Amino acid sequence: MTTPRCSTSARRRGDPMLGTAAPATRWLLLEHPGGWLPAAFDSPGLPRGIGTSVHRTALAVGGRAVLVRRPGRRPAGAPRHWGVVDSDGRQQWGTWSGADELEAAVAALRDGPDPDRGSGPAAGEPGPQLLVCTHGRHDVCCAVRGRPVAAAVAARWPGRTWECSHIGGDRFAANLLVVPDGTTYGGLDPDSAVAVVERHLSGQVDLEHLRGFSTAPPPVQAALAAVLRDHGAGGASDVRPGTVTATAADTWEVEVLGAAGLPARTVVDVRRGTQPAARLTCRAPGEATAYTYAAVPRTR
Repeated sequence: MTTPRCSTSARRRGDPMLGTAAPATRWLLLEHPGGWLPAAFDSPGLPRGIGTSVHRTALAVGGRAVLVRRPGRRPAGAPRHWGVVDSDGRQQWGTWSGADELEAAVAALRDGPDPDRGSGPAAGEPGPQLLVCTHGRHDVCCAVRGRPVAAAVAARWPGRTWECSHIGGDRFAANLLVVPDGTTYGGLDPDSAVAVVERHLSGQVDLEHLRGFSTAPPPVQAALAAVLRDHGAGGASDVRPGTVTATAADTWEVEVLGAAGLPARTVVDVRRGTQPAARLTCRAPGEATAYTYAAVPRTR
């Protein structure tokens, strides 16, 4: 009997998504249109040693690095871009053909992007970037579910949409990350993805598909989402964490500060649990458990 793909099984189980966005506050996007190996930065056509340099730098600054490419056929001779995007909104972009040009990318990842030292990745499209994981060599679900989503999103926002390498949560494919605010969505198909992005760009987080906010650790992601849920949603910038206190093993008290009509201050109790063991990725050798987060606002 054929084993179901991990994303199919996760949808059947109803795996909780909240609190599963991979934490990062700065992103390096490195355009590489060739085939991506499971370890993306080891892929052919990349300068030798760039993966080690990039990953060490990302780890040091609380960042993350991904390979990206435009959906569809790439025009012959088109330049390859890199971009460093920070959660504070700054972006720096450049082009590369070899290791020397990527030194500027690593420096921007390390020091923070300087918007005055690079232009946007496409004329008139310097704003939010939409990254859809299509990394099939990492998990087949990311390709099977991700590529149709990337194509649909690119048809609507061609200058902002990228296919990207692994961003975590294979079983929630198709996954989409919005930078610079770091909002991560999962369980998408082509139609829902376009609707989710439209809502997001208009200032409304889609709670049905929300995995979390990469700018916060998992318990805080759950608390922020709980406040949005209780008050009819809002934008990613309308909630931010205040004081976070561990009150016991696997429990936290999270202060959420609101704007744009949300309560100025809400205290949320968050408890971490585990879901039953399951096969969490298509490449997994066996079953494993995953954390879940239950968040309950204490004051309303």
